[in-house]
Amino acid sequence: MTVTWTSGYDIDEAVPFVEWGRKGDLQVRSPAGTLTFKQNSMCGSPASTVGWRDPGFIHTSFLKDLWPNFVYMYRIGHLLYNGSVVWGKTYSFKSSPYPGQNSLQRVVIFGDMGKAERDGSNEYSDYQPGSLNTTDQLIRDLDNIDIVFHIGDLTYSNGYISQWDQFTAQVEPIASTVPYMIASGNHERDWPNSGSFYDTPDSGGECGVPAETMFYYPAENKAKFWYSTDYGLFHFCIADSEHDWREGSEQYGFIEQCLASVDRHRQPWLIFSAHRVLGYSSNDWYSQEGAYEEPMGRDGLQKLWQKYKVDIAFYGHVHNYERSCPIYQNQCVNKEKNHYSGTVNGTIHVVVGGAGSHLSKFSQLIPYWSIYRDYDFGFVKLTAFNQSSLLFEYKKSRDGKVYDSFTISRDYKDVLACVHDGCEPTTLAS
Repeated sequence: MTVTWTSGYDIDEAVPFVEWGRKGDLQVRSPAGTLTFKQNSMCGSPASTVGWRDPGFIHTSFLKDLWPNFVYMYRIGHLLYNGSVVWGKTYSFKSSPYPGQNSLQRVVIFGDMGKAERDGSNEYSDYQPGSLNTTDQLIRDLDNIDIVFHIGDLTYSNGYISQWDQFTAQVEPIASTVPYMIASGNHERDWPNSGSFYDTPDSGGECGVPAETMFYYPAENKAKFWYSTDYGLFHFCIADSEHDWREGSEQYGFIEQCLASVDRHRQPWLIFSAHRVLGYSSNDWYSQEGAYEEPMGRDGLQKLWQKYKVDIAFYGHVHNYERSCPIYQNQCVNKEKNHYSGTVNGTIHVVVGGAGSHLSKFSQLIPYWSIYRDYDFGFVKLTAFNQSSLLFEYKKSRDGKVYDSFTISRDYKDVLACVHDGCEPTTLAS
């Protein structure tokens, strides 16, 4: 588990650490590293000019050798050089289940949430009108959430660095209690001539630096925002749609390795995620292009999803909710809509980018593969009851009620079964 926070103390002023331990046990102290970024790290304006504000110092501590499923207490501290300690508040979290542990596990996924003031005082054009509703619903249900994935477009700070503090303060009740995992979106990374796949100014000159510094994620290279992570019965492959994902690229190799590495007997639920829609969306602008996807999105990826039998692929970027049928090469491979069982013969694609930012219009034509569309703010919750049973729920942010759902029931042999373009080689030799 990692704990990250910001302060005004540089390393020559105080030593940062976390005091922590199992509830009721002796507390120990773990040191924290300290990072920051400077104005000359920004790629352009406004981040490098009128939007610049010193971020202070970002501290990260690694709490290791946790016992699975235990409640831990922790608080941050700064040891001043006069011997006194400045303490933060006391928080708690429950440690992750052992990978493959057969128990109840609950995951929340959404994208494009942003932030807002409670009085609306600094929200230009009310750009993220659903943000507070989503945040508040998650806080109300926090006892029933184990881990959160925010898949890109985190703050919409767009080069105004102070808004990162506003966002982290808004999500603190969530991120201080359960793991808050992130992905990179266009509003974190994209800037002309900066190495991003899209040569657009969407990050406002940040070019990924604040996101890469303020959040910890287990990528080999923080500037390449792709990584894999496990939580109990789940294996997640988080792609970076702001870098090249096409066949032959470095990231494509990572995606295949991530999908191939999972032991489906221990972790039967295989989840792929990216910010942009690399799968299917009937958003208005995608439909005008005719392919219902990010250009070049699924060209090379769909054979990997099929080969490794990905259960669900999640995307943000489009600010609405949509669920596809289990699909491969533009063909629905299962006529069911609310309960799936048996062989994994196609991937379900879900757009869940309606967590806060202004909503995106759908095409007037509803494609045959689109099972449910909602022009509203919301998020998805996955509940794994065990290795054979998964519940999917789409909830609206305004009331927390379920508006779309399905279940998956299957056994390990169903994951192993041969499907079209997803068969292991065999031999007639004995």
